[in-house]
Formats: sequence, C-alpha cells, structure tokens
Amino acid sequence: MSLSPERLDRFARHIVLPEVGGAGQAALAGSHVVLVGLGGIGSPALQYLAGAGIGRLTLVDDGDVELSNLQRQTIYTTRDVGHAKAVAARRWLANFDSEISAQLIDNRVTPDNATRIVEGADLVIDGTDNFATRLAISDACVAVGVPLLSAAVGRFQGQVAGFAGHLPDEACYRCFVGDAFDAEDCDTCAEDGMLGAMAGWTGTFAAMQAVRILIAPQMGSAAWGQLHLMDGLKPGMRSLAIAKDPDCRACSKKETD
Repeated sequence: MSLSPERLDRFARHIVLPEVGGAGQAALAGSHVVLVGLGGIGSPALQYLAGAGIGRLTLVDDGDVELSNLQRQTIYTTRDVGHAKAVAARRWLANFDSEISAQLIDNRVTPDNATRIVEGADLVIDGTDNFATRLAISDACVAVGVPLLSAAVGRFQGQVAGFAGHLPDEACYRCFVGDAFDAEDCDTCAEDGMLGAMAGWTGTFAAMQAVRILIAPQMGSAAWGQLHLMDGLKPGMRSLAIAKDPDCRACSKKETD
C-alpha cells in the first residue's frame, strides 16, 4: 500500500523510526483492528490506534456515555452523556482522522455473535469488563484464527497480554483464566474504584503492543503469551509467561479435532 504525500507528512515521526519505517506505516494503514469495549481502556487505545494510522477499525460497544465515565474515558465530553458510545467514538474518530474507515457494532458481544464480529480482522483488542464477554471473544478468535490482545484495569493495576491460541504451542485467554469465569461475575470499577490515569496507561500500552504485533518483527517479536502487569502505586511493571493448557477446551481441542 502506498501512502499519499499528506499521509507521509502526518506519519513522518513514525516513518523515520527504523523500527517502523515506510513499510511498517504502510502495514498499519492496511490493517483491520476490532476494538471491543470503548470505555476506560478502549478510549485511549482508540486515540493511539488512530494516531498510529490503523486503516480500518471496527468499534464495538453496546453502552451509553455516563457522566461518571468522563474521569477516565477520554474521547467523550459532557455533550456525549446519554448518547451511544460507539456513535460518539466514531464521531471522535471522524474529527481526528476522516481517512480511517470505521464500522460500528452496538450489540452486546455473546458466544452467538462473537465469531461474526472478529472474523476477518488482523487483530482484536479486548477492553471489556467481564469474564463472560472476554472468554466469548477469545474462543471466537481461536476458532477463526485471529490474534487477540487482552487488556484489563482496576484500581491501580492494569494488565495487557497477547494471545494466539490458534497457533501450535501458543496459549489463548482461556488457558490463562480457565473455565470457571464463563459468567458476568467480576467486580466493577463502580464498586472498587479506578484511577483514571491507570486506565490511560493500560490503554495506551495496549495500543503500543498492537502496533508491535501488526508490524512484527520490525519492533521485535509479537511476544505471544506474555502477560504484562502494571502497578500504578509502585510504579512498575513485570511480565510473566502464560503456557498453553493441553486440556484447554478452546485452543487445545481445536488442534486435536
């Protein structure tokens, strides 16, 4: 894919980086990313995915903007309160860069529609807030062979991990959390609280990892199965390796069928 003079100028600071370059920027422009969840993680992730020049985005969220969101969901304003997040997110994107293609999905993600939502993407980024949805997305990614970048945040902690469970010897998200969480039973930030900047750190780190994955190996390997844990109180970060579960009913079953 060739870039117009205007796009070359817009992304000049990327292109001069040897780890990105013209080829990497063209790859980003040709990429399709599905962003599920347009809240505390999805908002900053969207800003930096758009800033990176991702050519096509599918924006998925069934919620409306609430006043309490504005402390951490940085693409919305008070005028968006009461309006659909997906619509407001697309409006932000159109104002920021009208050349990025955007598709909206304002339905809740379930095991019944997850495959249809993620199929055909180069990467899925999951910033949702319950295990049932995360597992539905992960299982669908494994089924159709799409890599997944999973991000979560709460209080002063965040985590980001890349999964490619459709590949031999690579873990999926279900390998990480198991089968006990196929229900919407996790804590919410309304109950536990969340530092707004922590959501920003997690979302922007997810966006950086997305760029890394989409142009790998130019910025290094995709580092599948690496879980990055962020602590906003220390502050600090550490990384862990997630092994493939040989009994995983999503990715290991796929290999033996």
